[in-house]
Amino acid sequence: MIWELMLLAVAVLCLALHYQHERTRNQAFYKRIPPVSNIPFVGCMLVLARFQPDNLHLKFQEFVSRFGKSFCALLLRDLMVVTADPRYVEELLSSQKHIQKNQLYWLLRDWLGEGLLLSYDRKWQMMRKIITPTFHFKILEQFVDVFERQSRVLVQKLSTLADGATTVDIYPHVGLMTLDVIAETAMGVCVHAQQDSKSDFVQAVNDVTNIVATRFIRPILAFPRLFKLLRRQQYEKQMEGIRIMHRFTEQIIEERRTALQNKYNTSTESAVSAEMLDMGLKPRMALLDVLLQSTTTDGQPLTDAQIRDEVNTFMFEGHDTTTSAISFSLYLLSRHPDCQRILFEEIRNHFGTDANRPIKYADVQHLTYLNCVIKETLRLYPPIPVIGRWLKEELVLPDVTLPPRTNVLILLWQILRDPDVYTEPERFWPERHLENNERANVFSNIPFSAGPRNCIGQMPFLRCVLSSCKCCVTTNSCLSVYRYSHRSKLCYVQKVGLMSVSKHVLMFKRSYCISFKQCDV
Repeated sequence: MIWELMLLAVAVLCLALHYQHERTRNQAFYKRIPPVSNIPFVGCMLVLARFQPDNLHLKFQEFVSRFGKSFCALLLRDLMVVTADPRYVEELLSSQKHIQKNQLYWLLRDWLGEGLLLSYDRKWQMMRKIITPTFHFKILEQFVDVFERQSRVLVQKLSTLADGATTVDIYPHVGLMTLDVIAETAMGVCVHAQQDSKSDFVQAVNDVTNIVATRFIRPILAFPRLFKLLRRQQYEKQMEGIRIMHRFTEQIIEERRTALQNKYNTSTESAVSAEMLDMGLKPRMALLDVLLQSTTTDGQPLTDAQIRDEVNTFMFEGHDTTTSAISFSLYLLSRHPDCQRILFEEIRNHFGTDANRPIKYADVQHLTYLNCVIKETLRLYPPIPVIGRWLKEELVLPDVTLPPRTNVLILLWQILRDPDVYTEPERFWPERHLENNERANVFSNIPFSAGPRNCIGQMPFLRCVLSSCKCCVTTNSCLSVYRYSHRSKLCYVQKVGLMSVSKHVLMFKRSYCISFKQCDV
């Protein structure tokens, strides 16, 4: 017994000496990037224990106020650097070498496999090259009608409640609409989520993303075996949800493959323009269609698992982010009737008396104020408030060097509200995007990330948001407008409570309701 105690004491002493040695050796580093806790080994675990999905962005803001724009944490032996400094962000995101995602993203591996979000190096480069043509503007033009059609279904559902008094929790309604849009653009099929919100697929998406959100801020649950041991019920619920989503995607893959084969066999393929042929693309090709006709660098067709991973990745990345942007846009318009009026006037002036005319790709450049509203919404409420990278080798920053095997978190929420860059950063002011901000580093406005690994789907994302907002402001009745009113008893959205990690997307914590009414103008 005495020997065991002596060995334990020696082990503790060695660990303490090692910790002190590391702190002494890294004094210069800690001077530039201070640690959030001085308690050895478990200090950061204690800090993280106070984090909740609905207060993550507020906790990070507290740390930025205390430690500055950059700080670090030691999770056992793993170093994590958290930064809201545009200078550091520019060096990291501009790099062609540091493109591997943060280790926290690996929590999604069971669901997304080695899709574009989680892959890196040659696998990522190959799939990025295959998928990128899908987002060419000539292809996106073909899908604008999908955005508009599903938005009108949403408006039709809400129109029965447009009495100016009934309050509506807008988020779930918008979520079902965007799920319909993403399913049709990614898989080429209609899931009719707006008509059948209780489907197994819709429920599985919600269940899995909520469980992953909890694991994101509980490091001990990040380990699969510990998660299975400590949260058995949640583990089984997550795996069942993943199985449901995989079965759904695999069934769609098989159906689309059969349909494409029949199309070629019967020679019914429609004619395509010379320009599209030069691009090597066919019109109205969903992401799944592109993947089914693509090959790897060695000429082999993509496997079903590869195709499934990419489709699931696009569904995951596109669904909740778009829902967040549209919901917050409508929320902000409900709080700022003056901005709502300016927006309606712009849409009326552009479309004339034909409010029923569908929005076209070319309309986007003319709807200047609508673009400003979307940009300002994304600045105040970026759908993904935190992104991350993992360093395979050291990264030299302007005044400090990050060692290899460092996890880096980038605080987009804090960057986009930086008072050093933005005048009155907490204010919703769309007009700020009409002017060039000479103080702004280009990496001070990156709601979609930036650099070689930026968001590949940001263009269809913006088109969907623009189309939806246009439809929600004007309706198919002759020149009518839905006027949105702020119906919360609380004055600021921060006090309504925001989910900054639930589904890894910024969303309302509680049911947030607005009312609206249809008015002839």
